[in-house]
Amino acid sequence: MQPTPRPVGLARLHPARLPAFLHLTRLDRPIGTWLLMWPTLWALWIAADGLPERATLLIFVAGVYLMRAAGCVINDYADRHFDGHVKRTRDRPLATGRIGAGEARVLFAGLVAASFVLVCFTNAFTVMLSFGGVALAFVYPFMKRYTHWPQVVLGAAFSWAIPMAFGAVQQQLPADAWLLFLANVLWTVAYDTEYAMVDRDDDLTIGIKSTAVLFGRHDKLIIGLLQLATLTLLAVVGVRQALSGYFWVGLTAMGLIFVYQQWLIRDRSRERCFRAFLNNHWAGLVLHAGLVMALWPEG
Repeated sequence: MQPTPRPVGLARLHPARLPAFLHLTRLDRPIGTWLLMWPTLWALWIAADGLPERATLLIFVAGVYLMRAAGCVINDYADRHFDGHVKRTRDRPLATGRIGAGEARVLFAGLVAASFVLVCFTNAFTVMLSFGGVALAFVYPFMKRYTHWPQVVLGAAFSWAIPMAFGAVQQQLPADAWLLFLANVLWTVAYDTEYAMVDRDDDLTIGIKSTAVLFGRHDKLIIGLLQLATLTLLAVVGVRQALSGYFWVGLTAMGLIFVYQQWLIRDRSRERCFRAFLNNHWAGLVLHAGLVMALWPEG
């Protein structure tokens, strides 16, 4: 596919290009933002033993939007020569030439810089942790060239807000922070494998690696095991934190949603696998609702 000619000079700043930038940062598709938001909120609520301070909450919510956008920009930059060969991504702005590679680099740097400014309003410990998050966000898109496990790197990137949240609230990283981190890594690998199943045929053709390609006909079983391990680790956190029944209702609801996803992906169709991926928003929401109710202040 030949990229469309790009305007030059002042024409490139025309407001008509705004939809292309919204598409590049996925601000028009919030599913990834929510999948990053839910574990961040879980960590903030557990670290604060209830509602976190308003300033901390606002910093992390804004940071989620900025870093998710930055991750999408660097992902499309890394994949700009591949996306045109994949049915689902062939119309992305960098693949079609509506946005240039140089513009994407500048935008990525600007989003990361804005995120760093936000982190500077927390504490030195959290600032130091933030460098790991930026490194993971930058490295992940390139991993699919070299390993069938890029979803693990994505999981670490999507989970890095968890230790940062504990750092911002407690200025330390207790064992429960790492248990929650690991649970979210496993959950991310599960749902991003569902996502990768949508593109598996195209990825096999162009040589892109993923867990969906690696797992092959065992994909549904391994996703189920990952989901079970996620629930188990979250249950361990619940026991260690002595959370009330509301948390266990939320965790049970999450488990039922995972069962529904297994039903969705039973025939491995592109549409149903994508629906299963999107369904993970509700899995994160019900668990957070249970946490909020379990940690609701009494009296």
